[in-house]
Amino acid sequence: MTGKTPHLGFGLGLRIPHYSHIFEHRPQVDFFEIISENFMAAGGIPLYNLDRILESYRVVMHGVCMSLGAPGELDFGYLKKLKALARKTNAPWFSDHLCWTRSGAHHFHDLLPLPYTDEAVRHVADKARIAQDFMEIPLGIENLSAVAEFSAGTMPEWEFYRAVVEKADCRMMLDANNIYVSSRNHHFDAMEYVRGLDLSRVCQIHLAGHSDNGTYVLDTHDHPVRDEVWDIFKAVYSGCGGAATMVEWDDAIPSFSETHAEVLKAKSLVSGAGAGVAGLKASSASVS
Repeated sequence: MTGKTPHLGFGLGLRIPHYSHIFEHRPQVDFFEIISENFMAAGGIPLYNLDRILESYRVVMHGVCMSLGAPGELDFGYLKKLKALARKTNAPWFSDHLCWTRSGAHHFHDLLPLPYTDEAVRHVADKARIAQDFMEIPLGIENLSAVAEFSAGTMPEWEFYRAVVEKADCRMMLDANNIYVSSRNHHFDAMEYVRGLDLSRVCQIHLAGHSDNGTYVLDTHDHPVRDEVWDIFKAVYSGCGGAATMVEWDDAIPSFSETHAEVLKAKSLVSGAGAGVAGLKASSASVS
């Protein structure tokens, strides 16, 4: 997957409590990100509202059900619906998580972690490459936040993540908050994680808040972005030369203006930022 994906600017997750404000005021937002599965029906109110959004805004698609890490084959019925949605929205890429969410016909409705092993790299990368080829647009794989991890892992998370996207020849949908959450839960240096990635593969950056419970942290998307996450974001944004950036807020959702203020803050923090700050250039070393 050659070439750089377009930098769409600074966007926001499209959420129902904000619909009335958006449709009435048409605020200046560079793009909205939709949860793909919420709009994969044949018709109805969700698609009606999506059409209204598409009249004025660019849209990117973010999924939660592809289950790239699950055993077995990809669900091509799901992919056909996803591809139809991509054509409707003219999305420049699609994204999903580095995880598994189902086993057979059973869906767990949770983003479950994988063992960081060479076997898992091959398994996920093969499925990711097939999905990307089928969709005919770039795939961005998102790093996961997790409280638990497998003891069978043979490499740190960032090496696993990098190996998957390189073997699949796809993109990274890099979540700065997830890096921080995992660094706290698993006791690693968040900036070492950033330095261990090939940031030229970043197509999009996620920002969100979390719940800090002292001995562990949960990615709850119900608070403003913390200072430590802003620091990670600035490092990633500079290291990749800029990428589409959006804010997720999924619980205890405040007013549109308060949520949009986080987007404007992201934009102000990296105004004029470029690639290759000292010490944060993406490593070009191959992953073993």
